[in-house]
Amino acid sequence: MSARADILALFAGEKLASPPAFSGLIHALDEGLVLREAHRDARKMARAATNAFMLTGMPSATLPLDLCLPAEALGAELNYATEGFPQVKQPLLESVADVARLTSWNSERIDLVCEAIRFTRETVGDDAVISGMIAGPYTLLLYLCDLKSLFIAMKKEPQAVSDALLGLSSFLARIGGAYRNAGADFVTIHEAGGSPGFIGPARFERFVLPALKALHADLPSPRVLSVCGDTNRSMSALAESGAEAISVDELNDLVESRKILKDALLFGNLDAAAMLWKGDPAEIVEAARRAKESGVDALWPGCDLVAATPPRNIKAMLSGGES
Repeated sequence: MSARADILALFAGEKLASPPAFSGLIHALDEGLVLREAHRDARKMARAATNAFMLTGMPSATLPLDLCLPAEALGAELNYATEGFPQVKQPLLESVADVARLTSWNSERIDLVCEAIRFTRETVGDDAVISGMIAGPYTLLLYLCDLKSLFIAMKKEPQAVSDALLGLSSFLARIGGAYRNAGADFVTIHEAGGSPGFIGPARFERFVLPALKALHADLPSPRVLSVCGDTNRSMSALAESGAEAISVDELNDLVESRKILKDALLFGNLDAAAMLWKGDPAEIVEAARRAKESGVDALWPGCDLVAATPPRNIKAMLSGGES
């Protein structure tokens, strides 16, 4: 079978002979490209998204190339002049309660990403899977609201925060659905800011988990939930989200997570910076071997790849995933 067929079979519940190595997070390499030019041009975005595939054979591509797109669609202004990836210039809203007034959005860049997904399929064919990536509801809320006001609201207006997150999850499901309709093979929900490793298990279960459940319920399968930081105490909660797979980073204890995740796949957890960017190939092969022995169903970088990651290091990750 092709690499894409193998990965889709994994999502469908089949046991593979060896965990595949791929990613549903950003893994665009800047070799020969100017990444900041790729966010508003569908063909350049597709070229950037497939650069790792073309240079290393990594059987995946992820679009878009930033997490800020949903915030921009809702009205936030982005700074495209930053090196590589756009950033939100300033919070769009003064309070969490203002999320309720965001009843319309600009679909221009969403449509552009869908076009780029179609161009990407023309390039990778059946040799790679395509991930349509969206921010998690809490991560999106962080882009829309001031962090200090959000934390105050979580204490004084918890219901307003919950309502805002549920509303944003419905919006994000529409974006994820559009990506799937354009040809993405699965959706990755990158809940970077709302990970229990960052906001704590109690806040995660009170605020973020209900929104993630709603989001996954509205998205077509397969779905991957990616979280950052030390999530060891929250694997049971993450398993309740409804995702087919949970992607974790290098701080996660894979052996213990494998024991807890009975029905969900476990993806991870090679360090994207210290290992894949700055490490050497021999170290990466060994890290991949340890991850496989710990029970991962697929070798993934623990987070978005640094654009300057050497192709040889990605090739080492791929070779570490082979039988």
